[in-house]
Amino acid sequence: MNEIRGDRQYAATHEWVLDNGDGTYTLGISDFAQESLGDLVFVEMPELGDTVSAHDSLCVVESVKSASDIHAPVDLKVLEINEEIDDEPELVNSDCYDAGWLIKFSADSVDGLMDSDAYIATLDLD
Repeated sequence: MNEIRGDRQYAATHEWVLDNGDGTYTLGISDFAQESLGDLVFVEMPELGDTVSAHDSLCVVESVKSASDIHAPVDLKVLEINEEIDDEPELVNSDCYDAGWLIKFSADSVDGLMDSDAYIATLDLD
């Protein structure tokens, strides 16, 4: 079952963004994305302080099926990395919206991302 949470914004490349309410944001991948990837075995994270342009590769997730880039949905600066993912990449599969988040970041704007209804409309859920 694909859970799409209404409290987040989404990119067409299946990343979600949560406004933390303090000028920072949390990023992860959607339930649809983690399910499509299969069981994750490794996540190559960015470095603290990295600045990444919108649509550029932010990190790489490796599953038993393949390796895939996770893209920056907006221009951002990495403020925090979920270090638990190093030891337990499967957290992204089991809890992609909470314990399985990837990074926290700052950005001038997250305009242009989709709300949950718009994101759901892009998915092939048949």
